[in-house]
Amino acid sequence: MGSTGGEGGTATARTPGPYGQKPGARDGMGQHASLVMLLALGLLLGALSGLVMLPAAQHLRSLQAGERVQATLHTGGSCMIGHCRVAFEADGRAVVADLPVGSGGGKESVGAPVAVRYQPDDPRTVAREADTGGGGALVLAVISGGAALLVLALSAVAAFFRRTEKAASLETAGPA
Repeated sequence: MGSTGGEGGTATARTPGPYGQKPGARDGMGQHASLVMLLALGLLLGALSGLVMLPAAQHLRSLQAGERVQATLHTGGSCMIGHCRVAFEADGRAVVADLPVGSGGGKESVGAPVAVRYQPDDPRTVAREADTGGGGALVLAVISGGAALLVLALSAVAAFFRRTEKAASLETAGPA
C-alpha cells in the first residue's frame, strides 16, 4: 500500500507557504542584499585593479634600467601571483629572490635559465627581463578594472529597475 506522508500511515498537515515567490520578494530585502553584494564585488574588483595590479605593473617597469644577469628558476609555481623564486649571483654573492606579482614564466621548470634584472643597491628586488614592460600585471589590471566597471554598471541597472518596479507597485496599490 502507498504511504500518505506520515509515520504509520497517518497524514501530515502542511502549512501553506508563498509558493512561486522568491525568498524576500515581499519586502524586497533579498533584492536589496543582492544589490549590496553586487556593489561590494564591483568595489573589490576595482580595488584589486587600482591598489594591487597597477602598482605591480609600475614596479615591473621600474626595473627596466636594472642590472641584467642570467638566473636559474629556483622555486616554481604560479609566478603571476608571486610564487616563483630565482637564484643568481650579484657582486660575488649568491642571491635567491622572489619574482614579483605579475611575473610570467610559470610554465618553466625548476632549474630553467631565466634572464632577470635587479636593482644594484638591492639585488633581492628582481624581475624577469621579459616582464619589465609590465605586461602580465597590466593585463590583469585592465581585466579586473573592466570587470569592476561591468559589475558596477550591472548594479546601477539593477537599482534602476528595482526603483521603477517599486514605484509601479505603489501606483497599483493606491492610497492606503
